[in-house]
Amino acid sequence: MRSGWLLRDGDVVCALEMTDSAAERGALRGREGCEGALHVAGARAVHTAGMRFPIDVAFLSDDLTVVRMTRLKPWRLARGGRAARSAVETEAGALERWGVQVGDRLEVHEANGAVGDGS
Repeated sequence: MRSGWLLRDGDVVCALEMTDSAAERGALRGREGCEGALHVAGARAVHTAGMRFPIDVAFLSDDLTVVRMTRLKPWRLARGGRAARSAVETEAGALERWGVQVGDRLEVHEANGAVGDGS
């Protein structure tokens, strides 16, 4: 798993973990909470089976624009829709605190300096 930061309009929103494999997609499962967020590339749907806390999910398009946001309690499923190509998962309430909204274009910066804007 890689680490870095999630940005909006050039400002850091939060610390970010990024999945490198399908096995890492359930990285929040078994945790008691989440500081920061998890970016799951290729996720068009998210489930919370085995989760111990509710999460917020922002589904992102190819260019990392937020196309849908939802809150999931444990043992629930959400789909991002046709445009969804990845998802950002975080503790419930975090997206609202950070001011993330549908239509925002996000950026993913890896700790090693690599930048991803979805293009």
